[in-house]
Amino acid sequence: MRRSIGFAAAAIALSLVALPVSVGTGSSPAHATGLSYDQLTTMQKRLLSGGAALALEDAAGSTPSTSSFNPTYTPRGNGDKGCQDTLSSNVKVNANCQNISDPDLSGRGQSNNTSSIAFDPNNPNVMVTSANDYRRGDGNCYTSYTADGGRTWQDSTPPTSFTRGQASQGNFGALREYWAAGGNTTVAFDTKGNAYLSCNLFNRGRPASTTDDLSSSIVVYRSTQNGGASWNFPGRYARASVDVTGSGTAPFLDRPLMTVDNHVGSPYQDRVYLSWTEFAANGTTFIYSTHSSDYGETFVPPRLVSTSSSLCVNTFGVSTVAVTGETSSCNHDQFSQPFTGPDGTLYIVYANYNNAAAPGDNRNQVLLARSTDGGNTFLPPVKVADLYDLPDCAVYQQGKGFGRACLPEKNATANSYFRAFNYPTGAIDPTDPNKIVVTFGSYLNRNSNEANGCVPTGFSAIRLNLYTGVKTPGACSNDILISVSADKGATFTGTTQDPRVLPVVTSEPGQQTTDQWWQWIGFTKTGKLAVSYYDRQYGTDELTGFSDVSLSGSGDLVSFGAKRVTSSSMPPPSQFDGVFLGDYPGLAVTDTAHPVWTDTRTPQLFVCPGTATAGNPPELCTASASNAAVANDQELRTANVGVPSG
Repeated sequence: MRRSIGFAAAAIALSLVALPVSVGTGSSPAHATGLSYDQLTTMQKRLLSGGAALALEDAAGSTPSTSSFNPTYTPRGNGDKGCQDTLSSNVKVNANCQNISDPDLSGRGQSNNTSSIAFDPNNPNVMVTSANDYRRGDGNCYTSYTADGGRTWQDSTPPTSFTRGQASQGNFGALREYWAAGGNTTVAFDTKGNAYLSCNLFNRGRPASTTDDLSSSIVVYRSTQNGGASWNFPGRYARASVDVTGSGTAPFLDRPLMTVDNHVGSPYQDRVYLSWTEFAANGTTFIYSTHSSDYGETFVPPRLVSTSSSLCVNTFGVSTVAVTGETSSCNHDQFSQPFTGPDGTLYIVYANYNNAAAPGDNRNQVLLARSTDGGNTFLPPVKVADLYDLPDCAVYQQGKGFGRACLPEKNATANSYFRAFNYPTGAIDPTDPNKIVVTFGSYLNRNSNEANGCVPTGFSAIRLNLYTGVKTPGACSNDILISVSADKGATFTGTTQDPRVLPVVTSEPGQQTTDQWWQWIGFTKTGKLAVSYYDRQYGTDELTGFSDVSLSGSGDLVSFGAKRVTSSSMPPPSQFDGVFLGDYPGLAVTDTAHPVWTDTRTPQLFVCPGTATAGNPPELCTASASNAAVANDQELRTANVGVPSG
């Protein structure tokens, strides 16, 4: 039975003294070190986001063999536009040219992933995007902006190198706190035309660096009425976790997402909200939130979102005490997303792992928390639906992607092993403020059930999901499901229905036997729902591990039409040893849809070994990868797409 697995040992979880950002397991007798990835509890490892896992493990990537290099490659350029280009209608967002990484640091100095996009409600042609960007070598929070509806983009650089050592945040022991890296970004606009960027900053500590500092923080930057072209300095703390001495007492802050109440007339108009997960020393992963009522200048202390509920029946023998001092049975949560209604209600949807399950079953649940007082307190969560997460990668992909869930291709090959999870996203119909829509991925659904040879078989030893039919064409297929509330989130259509019978957004004939994942949603002002997602219905994607991006739309939330967004299929990611493509994409919906995604169609560049000799400058090379014919870069791309009807 799933719930009898528990943690490897409750005593281990209770003996944890820290969950800071760190890498490796090495130590130095002269310096204290924080906990490494290997010291997390089994459940915490499962719930850690892909970006956080990459930071904790510091995966650098494999080194291509010398024989795999293809010399004399000329990188693309585009005159005075630098390296911003288009692939048919797919526009490159990050305008920088690709840096040349050393082969053993594949992706460092390159790569854009985990993206977000938002538009100015006063001028929909003004948009801003954000992403994890590796142009400096380590990941950081970068942005791009447009004033022409996304036809052309320019980069802007938030001042992320240091923040003030504010006394209210533990002071960090100095006037300034310098940060090594950042990521997990989101962007949003208020009604005045100010843009906001949330960024998860952290330090790695020893042995990755020469400092013991293992602090992490969530900061917010404001672009004051210039559409993301520049950002204020320094960032305002929404939450900080201080551990400057490496003593190992600070929790790790993961996957923050932000929204702004940009409903004119709302009692909390222009209030900035964030939600995130804290991985704590007592083995818990609670959801918290904070808010700012002064345009991001100051934030209130954290509020517990994942409050106690009868829906949460298994706490795995781990503490139920949150950092706020409250006790909650919902102590294993992740992947939260905040959004607001026109009456000022704050909604936060998230995945929860405290539910009961029958023997062999491996479902989890989607919960929704509501605040009617501007984010100060939260009502007990409501069940949105059940979901089935993606399978244990290493079990089905020849040992690749160990410790991660992924989307295996339906073939004997093992090309697709980047970390992926199913998560919820929510939005409110602007023509009916009572109607809330939540979408989420599920590996079991009306198109991939036991009749097709896809059967849940419980959990692996590292608590990731197992199924029959994972590598069988026509058996398992991840779909995007939909659950709807007509009463402002009090009840949902998916509350009592099995995922096997819930409506699916991805209902085209070619999608019924293929994988779709990493969705984001939004409404047009006339109430048409738009859903963007990664898709394997085209060509040989499902067999090779390639992928595309599609957009579905519906006016009645019953029937959905879909159209292809990418102009050609994208190979599996090869950077970071193929294990990381980001954690989520983004979508902005005006009268049309503007999905943004991580694109892998551009070759990655290296210096050709042995080409730099006396009198001869080095040449640039492409190289093959273990899971792709040509090693590829990760770029940010977007498109302007009409929302299809069902």
